[in-house]
Amino acid sequence: MPRRSPTAPHGVDATNSAVAGPHGQVPVRTYAPADGSAARSPIRPVIWLHGGGFYSGGLDQPETHEVAVALARAGFEVTTVDYRLVTLGGRERAGRRGAPVPRSSRRQRRPEIRFPIPLDDVMAVIDGVSARSDDGVVLGGASAGACLAAAAAYRYERAGASPLRGLFFTYGTFHAELPERSPELMSRLRGSRRYVHTPWLIGAMNLNYAGSEEVLPRPDAFPGGHDLSGFPPCLVVDADRDAMRASGSLFARELAEAGVDTEYRVLTGSTHAFLNRPRDPAFTRGIDLISEWMRGLG
Repeated sequence: MPRRSPTAPHGVDATNSAVAGPHGQVPVRTYAPADGSAARSPIRPVIWLHGGGFYSGGLDQPETHEVAVALARAGFEVTTVDYRLVTLGGRERAGRRGAPVPRSSRRQRRPEIRFPIPLDDVMAVIDGVSARSDDGVVLGGASAGACLAAAAAYRYERAGASPLRGLFFTYGTFHAELPERSPELMSRLRGSRRYVHTPWLIGAMNLNYAGSEEVLPRPDAFPGGHDLSGFPPCLVVDADRDAMRASGSLFARELAEAGVDTEYRVLTGSTHAFLNRPRDPAFTRGIDLISEWMRGLG
């Protein structure tokens, strides 16, 4: 039973509910203009996926909540998704140097979450929201959420029927390995992320999500580098001073080469996760860009 969220700000209605998925209930929160304009508008519903390296984040983080509020104030109905987060660390950490894990510890361990569980959650929500929309939905995501959005689009297109009418990605990671960072990009990096978003650490994050090296090449895990033909129109927005721009810019080129209607933008001076910082000027610039692009979808 949907219930109004206590986090709903003035001018926006927000309701908490859940969608049944193959791994259990998936909590969601749906935002809409309080004046009901979204219900009267021909604009399609939006589904928004937060980032967090596949292992962190939720409905209340700014990248989820504040983005949804801003888009609702712009006239859109937005559903955010509390997809299951993957386990940080792997089976190899259960015992040190191959030592057996005590039976009592094994009983206390929770089941590990890996691919494809978060993606399955996302697709269950897309199916649920699109079932009440006569003209499909628009799907967007940030960072790891952008990868999940692209992977969902890949699955739908290969299944031969997709409810997705548009995709937008912000500072996403799409490739199993971080593509080569150009000298120009390296010269733009500042602060700790110059040392955190390295190929090795991004690779470790991706492997943690995949669960095994055998999964990394799967196109529904990391769509970058695979056939992207049949995707709906896409907006790819990258942060300027962001090592992950190496993946986002390459993914935008791959989309265009596959014949997908693609718009690629880099927000000058911005850094990774600008949508998680509502007071950052790039937050407003990003919301305005996304809103304008969605209004222009046919």
